[in-house]
Amino acid sequence: MTSDVKFSRMGALNGKVIAITGSGRGIGRAVAEFCASEGAAVVVNDFGVSIDGQEPSSEVADEVVAAIIAAGGKAVANASSVTTMEGGASIVQSAIDTFGRIDGVVSVAGILRERMFFNMSEAEWDPVVETHLKGTFTVFRAAAPHFKAQGSGAFVAFTSGAYAGSVAQANYSAAKGGIVSLARSVAAGMYKYGVRSNVIAPVAKSRMSGNVPFGIEMGEPEDVAPMVGFLLSDLSKDITGQVYTANGGKIAVWNQPVEVREMRKDGRWSIEEIAGRIDEVGQEELGLIKMLAEREAAAKLAKETGTTPNQ
Repeated sequence: MTSDVKFSRMGALNGKVIAITGSGRGIGRAVAEFCASEGAAVVVNDFGVSIDGQEPSSEVADEVVAAIIAAGGKAVANASSVTTMEGGASIVQSAIDTFGRIDGVVSVAGILRERMFFNMSEAEWDPVVETHLKGTFTVFRAAAPHFKAQGSGAFVAFTSGAYAGSVAQANYSAAKGGIVSLARSVAAGMYKYGVRSNVIAPVAKSRMSGNVPFGIEMGEPEDVAPMVGFLLSDLSKDITGQVYTANGGKIAVWNQPVEVREMRKDGRWSIEEIAGRIDEVGQEELGLIKMLAEREAAAKLAKETGTTPNQ
């Protein structure tokens, strides 16, 4: 964001106070700046860590706040860690102490520690689950009583298409799957209080996605921000419990998990009976395995023909 950009005071988020975790860089920063440009006052939270979770600093959050204020927006920095209940409470309290209220929470903070599952250590599992999943819970939990009391509020969590499975990121995938279930649970539990909870699965260039060797098209962090802003605005007051993908100019919604086929009998099943009738329910294709099988087949063909895959 350049210093000559001036923010609107009459945008779709005018008067709202939004706390955004992991907003010192990448998608989080794009979301913070977009929300500010739409009239929101924002809490820019970033522990300031490197991608492996080290080197704590608040400099990145301070930089974003300075840029927003220079453009005529309202912002305050917060360097608390989302991995503790105290940190989550601090982020929400920053909004209340500085701006008098809290209207939305966006949980973007995350780290990666890639390793094949059979080689993954506890030290590689715990911090990823703690930052993504617990880090979403701590801030959501801190904001929930305020949202309940005022009868309004919006939670926006961040997941990934990897929640459907990942070859070398079982920790990340598990955390992102947990976030989807958490956000849906929050949507169900807070619905009667006028509070909504949704999830974004962004596909955009970032420090984390840059290290993932996916050969897929990715948009920019700024492409994700408008959908987040929409879910925070009153224009989405009837939308809750959803998972949306934002990738460049594409926005899509994910399906809800439901039973698709069944088989029945009177009494308890035996193994042999199940085996004899299992085709009645079958299995649902795991897209990740299909993709890997196609890649292996392409590589084998390329080797046999002396070409390169996709040639």
